[in-house]
Amino acid sequence: MKARVLALAISLAGVLPAALAAEQAPLGTVAAVHSLSHEQASRGLPVDLQATVTYFRWYEKTLFIQEGDEGVYVNAATDLRLQPGDVIRVRGTTSDSFNPIIISSDIRLLGHGKLPEPIPAVWASLIRAQYDCRWVKVRGTIALAEMSRTSGRVVIHLVLAMDGGMADLLVDNHDPSELKGLQGSQVEMTAVAGELFDGKMEQTGVLLHMPSFAYMNILKQSPADPWSIPLTPMDKVLSGNNIEDSTPRVRVEGTLTYYRQIEMAVLQSGTESIRVQTSQLDQLNVGDRVEAIGVPIVQDQLLTLKLGQIRSENTRAPIVPQKVTWDDLASGKYSFNLVSIDGTVVTQVQEHERDLYIIATGSHLISVSLRHPLSSTWPPSPILSPMRTIPLGSKVRVTGVASLENGNPYNGPIAFTLLLRSGDDITTEASPPWLNIGHLIEVVGLLLLAILVVGLRAWLVERSARRKVAGIAYLEQRRSRILEMINGSQPMAEILERITELVSASLDGAPSWCQVADGGTQGNPLPNMAGSSLQVIERPILSRTGVRLGAIFAATGSHHDSRRVETALGLAAALAKLAIETTHLYYDLVHRSEFDLLTDVQNRFSLEKFMNAQFEAARHSALIFGLLYIDLDKFKLVNDQYGHHIGDLYLQEAAQRMKHQLRPGDMLARLGGDEFAALASRVHSREEVVEIAHRLERCFIEPFLLEGNVLRGTASFGIAMYPEDGRTVDSLLNAADASMYTDKRTREPI
Repeated sequence: MKARVLALAISLAGVLPAALAAEQAPLGTVAAVHSLSHEQASRGLPVDLQATVTYFRWYEKTLFIQEGDEGVYVNAATDLRLQPGDVIRVRGTTSDSFNPIIISSDIRLLGHGKLPEPIPAVWASLIRAQYDCRWVKVRGTIALAEMSRTSGRVVIHLVLAMDGGMADLLVDNHDPSELKGLQGSQVEMTAVAGELFDGKMEQTGVLLHMPSFAYMNILKQSPADPWSIPLTPMDKVLSGNNIEDSTPRVRVEGTLTYYRQIEMAVLQSGTESIRVQTSQLDQLNVGDRVEAIGVPIVQDQLLTLKLGQIRSENTRAPIVPQKVTWDDLASGKYSFNLVSIDGTVVTQVQEHERDLYIIATGSHLISVSLRHPLSSTWPPSPILSPMRTIPLGSKVRVTGVASLENGNPYNGPIAFTLLLRSGDDITTEASPPWLNIGHLIEVVGLLLLAILVVGLRAWLVERSARRKVAGIAYLEQRRSRILEMINGSQPMAEILERITELVSASLDGAPSWCQVADGGTQGNPLPNMAGSSLQVIERPILSRTGVRLGAIFAATGSHHDSRRVETALGLAAALAKLAIETTHLYYDLVHRSEFDLLTDVQNRFSLEKFMNAQFEAARHSALIFGLLYIDLDKFKLVNDQYGHHIGDLYLQEAAQRMKHQLRPGDMLARLGGDEFAALASRVHSREEVVEIAHRLERCFIEPFLLEGNVLRGTASFGIAMYPEDGRTVDSLLNAADASMYTDKRTREPI
């Protein structure tokens, strides 16, 4: 979990030109900043004020300050390790956010004083952001206590059950022992009041920031260890459910941009939109102005109205879709908004409940879903109608509602699907290029048909040609079998072998072979041409772009008809081209699914598959193996100081260095970000794995020379052994991760 303020300040900060800012007298109090309107704050007004620090997370530049009864968030550009109670002078400019914030340019420590008197706060005041950025005192019961992360750092995450709702709480502490006995305890704590947001800056909850456990008092210890409560049968778990929800209904108004009977609707007004869960069967028209009532909830960190009811105002008010990119959608800024995006159709399939299109835009793929209409019978069932087929490779523009899997934009790109309102939401901008695999197969089919027609005509002209017709039919069967093998993704070597056999059969047994540009030779090449009367005829195999993929050869004599030879080799080259390109496409897709595209080492999916194979082998042979969890130290500073391009080069170089330190049979995988894992198979003791860790550590001694920049890097390592530390993928990864953070704490302060 990550506090909303870090990414918020970076993505929304605007800087007013220096000449304009110089004309404005600096704002000298926190209250003056807090009182700005959104439009005023966005002008980048100058700030020069003094206030008291209430909270500071230095590695995220998350700083809260308070002066009197007003608090404000500061995107802190400072190397100071500020503490609660420090008195500081802040210079910078304002920026718009949920409330006005400050983008600092200079922070000076003036001394240390007293923290402000905390304001008693309840759930109702926190969810209304009444005390945003202020030092508050709250009470409640800890419903959840766990280790979590923010900006790659380990912190403690608590969920506080208050009268009226749940509040999330982050504590800057990485010691798991602090969690003991917390869950179920009644506590009182002082912290800074904040909020949780989705990608559109809509509030989705309450987030409190507590510097340490020194600011928490346990009023009543948990009566029992949660792990000691009696077991409940899985089919009886609901018997313990007891929820009292007094949340009142709300009414919203907007244009209906999506509607699925007995399931869901989406309303949009301007750039704001909301999902409505509804069970009504009414026929509503997309594009009408409507009202909706329902109970507000947060589901998957997205604002939602449950128990929704919708009625039309019988007025048309269509929303103009906003043109977006894949990055825009993955950021969450357009959740449930009506958008449009351009791309290329990759594949399409009809399922029981929907038509699914896969669209490529840049290097990314997008799922586009059109739900089938429901029948008027009860219970309603999807009505399956013919799917609109779009030629693969077509350039299209897709319009739909962006449906996200969750609303948390701070842990990387968010998975999403575009929901179509009708088949007309896909418009073809350009037809696919004519030269593609489908047309190539058609050309091959036409060639085969032409050969068959010639053979039939010869049979009608001269009865003696019937044996040739039988031979053509035999060749046709071979060609059909080759096409089936290509379509069935059979091994390329076997397909090329069959193609050379086809050439030999077409030329009365003449030797034929195929040489692949990046591979070996298939077929029946002549061992020695010296003194032979045969002539070698070569036909190159060219890709669609003209790149030489290889060549087809035939050794022919003077009795062979040159046109017959050219026809056989031409058809064989076309079939070989189709086989090679289809195989390359298949292996490219397999590679993309199993390897990290940035570092070209295997990804988490491959690691888990390899680990499962190791589990199976270990269970049969009583073997052990080791797992190393690797975290590159201070990688965020590399990105901040040198930029993401140098950061990517650093990741690539580090991955290659580590990969070269492993033994044959070991695996290095990138788990994501700056985290890697190495699996050491065929070991006899933990000491062998420790030695591998030392080799990996030593590969960081030499500096990294990246486009004129000299970087020095280190990494933290954690070790877990099978079966000593875990018998499943998750348990081993968690054990190695915990070991790594123990190692990291000895290297740098958190």
